[in-house]
Amino acid sequence: MKRCLFCVAGLVLPAMCLAFPLSAQEALRGEVKIEMKQVRGFPIEEVQAGVILSIAEARAAAMEEAALYFGAMIYGWSFHYDVGERARNIEEKLELTPLGKVNSGDPRLEITEVQVKDLNLYLWSDYRPDTAQRNRLAKWKAGTVRTAQAYGEGPLEDRYKALEDAARAAIRAMLRGSERNRPKEVTGFISLAVFPRYWMEKGHWTALGRFRVEIINIQPFAAY
Repeated sequence: MKRCLFCVAGLVLPAMCLAFPLSAQEALRGEVKIEMKQVRGFPIEEVQAGVILSIAEARAAAMEEAALYFGAMIYGWSFHYDVGERARNIEEKLELTPLGKVNSGDPRLEITEVQVKDLNLYLWSDYRPDTAQRNRLAKWKAGTVRTAQAYGEGPLEDRYKALEDAARAAIRAMLRGSERNRPKEVTGFISLAVFPRYWMEKGHWTALGRFRVEIINIQPFAAY
């Protein structure tokens, strides 16, 4: 699986975005939770495990997190998915290529509320897309784009692998629902529909993601 979706980590709770198309006054909304006590490189890799972040450090990490997810909602990724098959010794692999980003210093990214409780920082933020971004959001709601939700797993050392795995599972579930025979490879586009959720479970990260998926091309095994 191609590394990586993002570079800054933080525990995130579910968040809903508004219906599309957005008017100039409407905003995307998201909630981010940052654990201020670091565990195994989370959420800032340069900070050692066991170190407690200051409120300013946790707030900055949460802003980076929010910007990354807003960018993933607006721009998304192109993907190439090798479905894989053990009988043919073909490895399952998903490659994701970001199509754009939102910067944490963007003046249209606004913090609406910050709370600190039990060494956790909760940050709520709004992002008001410009005209071009609203047009991109509208395309994610139109045509052949479908919505899929899935869980994924990843190691404690890299929790974004769990989000990548959730994206893979969402695409795979969509193919199972539409394709009678397993294809060899699939290409298309995928974006976040809402902020993902993460939690630690049995020594690994679990992610729950809701995605918008547009499949462009399906290559069957029969072609090989």
